[in-house]
Amino acid sequence: MAGKLSPKRAPRPVQGIEIREAHYPGRAPVEAYGNGGFRFAGMSHRGSILCLPSGIYGWDVATPDDLTPETLNTLFAEAGEIEICLIGSGCDLVPVPKPLREAFRAAGIQADSMATGAAVRTFNVLLAEDRAVAAALLAV
Repeated sequence: MAGKLSPKRAPRPVQGIEIREAHYPGRAPVEAYGNGGFRFAGMSHRGSILCLPSGIYGWDVATPDDLTPETLNTLFAEAGEIEICLIGSGCDLVPVPKPLREAFRAAGIQADSMATGAAVRTFNVLLAEDRAVAAALLAV
């Protein structure tokens, strides 16, 4: 019987890994930051994040130069639920560029830029106070 295949069962198709957009569907304080990422809700994420009323999203922005109205479309889509947005600009304070300041003003959102560490701490305090806060945090 050499050379015959066993009629037991057909091979199963190989399934690939399903890649989904990084998203935590809830509000949560940021427990830790550094080493290129963040920890929140008992999970960790490598890279920058957006903390919005609808949840926490992985955000494909790495430097303050990447901050544009287009990279914040997800945030502006929830503008009606946000009063203040904290921008964690990395290791140092980087002012909000004029086009982005104008987009925040048009959306009725106050934007404050600060180093990521300060933005994380301020976000956690405002979140604990149940304020309408969002955060755009660059990984450090």
